[in-house]
Amino acid sequence: MPITDWPLGERPRERLILQGAGVLSDAELLAILLRTGTAGRSAIDLARDMLSHFVSLGGLLHAPVNELLEQPGLGPAKLAQLAAAAEIGRRCLAERVSQANALSHPDAVRDYLRLSYGFSVRETFVAVYLSAQNRVLAVEELSRGTLTEVRVYTRELIKSALRHNAASVILAHNHPSGETEPSRADRDLTVTLSKALSLVDIRLVDHLVITTTCCTSFAERGWL
Repeated sequence: MPITDWPLGERPRERLILQGAGVLSDAELLAILLRTGTAGRSAIDLARDMLSHFVSLGGLLHAPVNELLEQPGLGPAKLAQLAAAAEIGRRCLAERVSQANALSHPDAVRDYLRLSYGFSVRETFVAVYLSAQNRVLAVEELSRGTLTEVRVYTRELIKSALRHNAASVILAHNHPSGETEPSRADRDLTVTLSKALSLVDIRLVDHLVITTTCCTSFAERGWL
Protein backbone atom coordinates (compact mmCIF):
# COMPACT_ATOMS: atom_id res chain seq x y z
CA MET A 1 0.00 0.00 0.00
CA PRO A 2 1.41 3.46 -0.91
CA ILE A 3 2.26 5.67 2.07
CA THR A 4 -0.26 8.24 0.80
CA ASP A 5 -2.99 5.69 1.58
CA TRP A 6 -1.87 5.29 5.20
CA PRO A 7 -3.76 7.05 8.00
CA LEU A 8 -2.32 10.53 8.55
CA GLY A 9 -1.09 9.67 12.03
CA GLU A 10 1.07 6.85 10.66
CA ARG A 11 2.76 8.61 7.76
CA PRO A 12 6.45 9.34 8.44
CA ARG A 13 6.43 12.90 7.12
CA GLU A 14 3.38 13.92 9.11
CA ARG A 15 4.71 12.22 12.26
CA LEU A 16 8.01 14.07 11.88
CA ILE A 17 6.23 17.43 11.64
CA LEU A 18 3.94 16.76 14.58
CA GLN A 19 6.26 14.81 16.91
CA GLY A 20 9.79 15.55 15.76
CA ALA A 21 12.37 13.51 13.83
CA GLY A 22 13.49 11.66 16.95
CA VAL A 23 10.36 9.50 17.04
CA LEU A 24 10.98 8.02 13.60
CA SER A 25 12.82 4.78 12.90
CA ASP A 26 15.83 4.66 10.58
CA ALA A 27 13.61 3.22 7.85
CA GLU A 28 11.06 6.00 8.24
CA LEU A 29 13.72 8.73 8.07
CA LEU A 30 15.22 7.11 4.99
CA ALA A 31 11.78 6.80 3.39
CA ILE A 32 11.29 10.56 3.73
CA LEU A 33 14.51 11.10 1.76
CA LEU A 34 13.52 8.54 -0.87
CA ARG A 35 10.06 10.18 -1.15
CA THR A 36 8.60 7.55 -3.49
CA GLY A 37 8.67 3.81 -3.88
CA THR A 38 8.30 1.55 -6.89
CA ALA A 39 5.41 -0.45 -8.33
CA GLY A 40 3.99 -2.50 -5.51
CA ARG A 41 6.52 -1.31 -2.91
CA SER A 42 6.34 1.80 -0.75
CA ALA A 43 9.25 4.03 0.15
CA ILE A 44 9.25 2.36 3.58
CA ASP A 45 9.62 -1.06 1.93
CA LEU A 46 12.56 0.19 -0.14
CA ALA A 47 14.15 1.78 2.91
CA ARG A 48 13.90 -1.44 4.92
CA ASP A 49 15.42 -3.44 2.05
CA MET A 50 18.34 -1.01 1.77
CA LEU A 51 19.00 -0.98 5.51
CA SER A 52 18.96 -4.77 5.53
CA HIS A 53 21.45 -4.87 2.65
CA PHE A 54 23.83 -2.23 4.01
CA VAL A 55 23.30 -3.15 7.70
CA SER A 56 22.91 0.46 8.92
CA LEU A 57 22.29 4.05 7.86
CA GLY A 58 26.01 4.71 8.07
CA GLY A 59 26.79 1.74 5.86
CA LEU A 60 24.22 2.93 3.34
CA LEU A 61 25.40 6.54 3.23
CA HIS A 62 29.04 5.52 2.82
CA ALA A 63 28.50 2.74 0.29
CA PRO A 64 30.14 2.97 -3.18
CA VAL A 65 27.99 4.67 -5.81
CA ASN A 66 27.98 1.65 -8.13
CA GLU A 67 26.66 -0.57 -5.32
CA LEU A 68 23.98 1.95 -4.41
CA LEU A 69 22.75 2.19 -7.99
CA GLU A 70 22.18 -1.57 -8.00
CA GLN A 71 19.44 -1.15 -5.41
CA PRO A 72 15.88 -1.29 -6.83
CA GLY A 73 14.25 2.13 -6.88
CA LEU A 74 17.47 4.05 -6.23
CA GLY A 75 18.37 6.15 -9.27
CA PRO A 76 20.60 9.22 -9.68
CA ALA A 77 18.04 11.64 -8.21
CA LYS A 78 17.51 9.66 -5.00
CA LEU A 79 21.24 8.97 -4.77
CA ALA A 80 21.89 12.71 -4.93
CA GLN A 81 19.42 13.30 -2.10
CA LEU A 82 21.14 10.70 0.10
CA ALA A 83 24.58 12.12 -0.67
CA ALA A 84 23.37 15.62 0.17
CA ALA A 85 21.93 14.43 3.50
CA ALA A 86 25.20 12.71 4.43
CA GLU A 87 27.23 15.80 3.54
CA ILE A 88 24.92 18.07 5.56
CA GLY A 89 25.51 15.82 8.55
CA ARG A 90 29.28 15.98 8.11
CA ARG A 91 29.27 19.75 7.72
CA CYS A 92 27.13 20.22 10.82
CA LEU A 93 29.59 18.12 12.82
CA ALA A 94 32.54 20.02 11.31
CA GLU A 95 30.92 23.30 12.36
CA ARG A 96 30.41 21.96 15.88
CA VAL A 97 34.04 20.82 16.01
CA SER A 98 35.37 24.19 14.86
CA GLN A 99 33.45 26.03 17.58
CA ALA A 100 34.17 23.70 20.49
CA ASN A 101 37.15 23.34 22.79
CA ALA A 102 38.47 20.01 21.56
CA LEU A 103 39.70 18.95 24.99
CA SER A 104 36.65 20.08 26.97
CA HIS A 105 34.26 18.55 24.42
CA PRO A 106 36.12 15.54 22.94
CA ASP A 107 32.91 13.88 21.75
CA ALA A 108 32.50 16.56 19.07
CA VAL A 109 35.85 15.63 17.53
CA ARG A 110 35.24 11.92 17.88
CA ASP A 111 31.79 12.03 16.30
CA TYR A 112 33.15 13.99 13.34
CA LEU A 113 36.06 11.60 12.81
CA ARG A 114 33.89 8.51 13.17
CA LEU A 115 31.35 9.78 10.65
CA SER A 116 34.02 10.98 8.21
CA TYR A 117 36.45 8.05 8.39
CA GLY A 118 34.90 5.20 10.38
CA PHE A 119 33.26 3.66 7.32
CA SER A 120 36.30 3.85 5.05
CA VAL A 121 37.30 0.48 3.56
CA ARG A 122 41.00 1.44 3.74
CA GLU A 123 43.00 2.53 6.74
CA THR A 124 43.27 6.31 6.74
CA PHE A 125 45.52 8.37 9.02
CA VAL A 126 44.26 11.80 10.04
CA ALA A 127 45.64 14.71 12.06
CA VAL A 128 43.53 17.28 13.90
CA TYR A 129 45.56 20.44 14.51
CA LEU A 130 44.71 22.52 17.58
CA SER A 131 45.48 26.08 18.59
CA ALA A 132 46.89 27.09 21.98
CA GLN A 133 43.23 27.53 23.07
CA ASN A 134 42.44 23.95 21.90
CA ARG A 135 40.35 25.14 18.98
CA VAL A 136 40.47 23.05 15.81
CA LEU A 137 42.61 24.75 13.17
CA ALA A 138 42.34 22.04 10.53
CA VAL A 139 41.63 18.37 9.96
CA GLU A 140 43.98 16.83 7.44
CA GLU A 141 44.25 13.38 5.92
CA LEU A 142 47.94 12.47 6.03
CA SER A 143 47.88 9.12 4.27
CA ARG A 144 45.66 6.32 3.08
CA GLY A 145 46.68 2.68 3.04
CA THR A 146 45.17 -0.77 2.63
CA LEU A 147 42.56 -2.77 4.49
CA THR A 148 45.04 -3.59 7.26
CA GLU A 149 47.77 -0.94 7.35
CA VAL A 150 48.69 2.64 6.59
CA ARG A 151 52.10 4.33 6.52
CA VAL A 152 52.72 7.62 8.27
CA TYR A 153 55.85 9.69 7.76
CA THR A 154 57.06 11.68 10.75
CA ARG A 155 58.56 14.40 8.59
CA GLU A 156 55.26 15.06 6.80
CA LEU A 157 53.36 15.28 10.09
CA ILE A 158 55.86 17.78 11.50
CA LYS A 159 55.78 19.91 8.33
CA SER A 160 52.00 19.96 8.31
CA ALA A 161 51.71 20.80 12.02
CA LEU A 162 54.15 23.70 11.65
CA ARG A 163 52.35 24.94 8.54
CA HIS A 164 49.13 25.16 10.52
CA ASN A 165 50.95 26.77 13.46
CA ALA A 166 49.51 24.06 15.73
CA ALA A 167 50.16 24.02 19.46
CA SER A 168 48.96 20.43 19.78
CA VAL A 169 47.70 17.55 17.66
CA ILE A 170 45.14 14.76 17.87
CA LEU A 171 45.96 11.80 15.63
CA ALA A 172 43.42 9.28 14.42
CA HIS A 173 43.17 6.31 12.12
CA ASN A 174 40.40 3.87 11.32
CA HIS A 175 40.30 0.08 11.54
CA PRO A 176 38.13 -1.19 8.64
CA SER A 177 38.06 -4.61 10.33
CA GLY A 178 35.98 -3.15 13.15
CA GLU A 179 38.58 -4.19 15.72
CA THR A 180 38.77 -1.43 18.33
CA GLU A 181 41.93 -2.57 20.12
CA PRO A 182 45.08 -0.67 19.05
CA SER A 183 47.85 -2.88 17.72
CA ARG A 184 51.41 -3.00 19.01
CA ALA A 185 52.45 -1.17 15.85
CA ASP A 186 49.89 1.56 16.62
CA ARG A 187 51.39 2.05 20.07
CA ASP A 188 54.98 2.10 18.83
CA LEU A 189 54.13 4.61 16.10
CA THR A 190 52.38 6.85 18.63
CA VAL A 191 55.47 6.96 20.83
CA THR A 192 57.64 7.84 17.82
CA LEU A 193 55.34 10.62 16.62
CA SER A 194 54.87 12.03 20.13
CA LYS A 195 58.64 12.33 20.62
CA ALA A 196 59.11 13.91 17.20
CA LEU A 197 56.38 16.50 17.82
CA SER A 198 57.80 17.38 21.23
CA LEU A 199 61.10 18.36 19.59
CA VAL A 200 59.28 21.29 17.94
CA ASP A 201 57.22 22.08 21.07
CA ILE A 202 54.01 20.53 19.77
CA ARG A 203 52.07 18.26 22.11
CA LEU A 204 50.41 15.03 21.03
CA VAL A 205 47.11 15.17 22.91
CA ASP A 206 45.62 11.85 21.83
CA HIS A 207 45.59 9.11 19.24
CA LEU A 208 42.19 7.67 18.38
CA VAL A 209 41.44 4.32 16.77
CA ILE A 210 38.14 4.70 14.91
CA THR A 211 35.55 2.15 13.86
CA THR A 212 32.00 2.60 12.63
CA THR A 213 30.64 2.52 16.16
CA CYS A 214 33.27 3.88 18.53
CA CYS A 215 36.69 5.42 19.17
CA THR A 216 39.45 4.03 21.39
CA SER A 217 41.54 6.76 23.04
CA PHE A 218 45.24 6.33 23.81
CA ALA A 219 45.02 9.17 26.34
CA GLU A 220 42.20 7.45 28.22
CA ARG A 221 44.24 4.23 28.27
CA GLY A 222 47.10 6.17 29.91
CA TRP A 223 49.41 5.65 26.95
CA LEU A 224 50.10 9.37 26.46
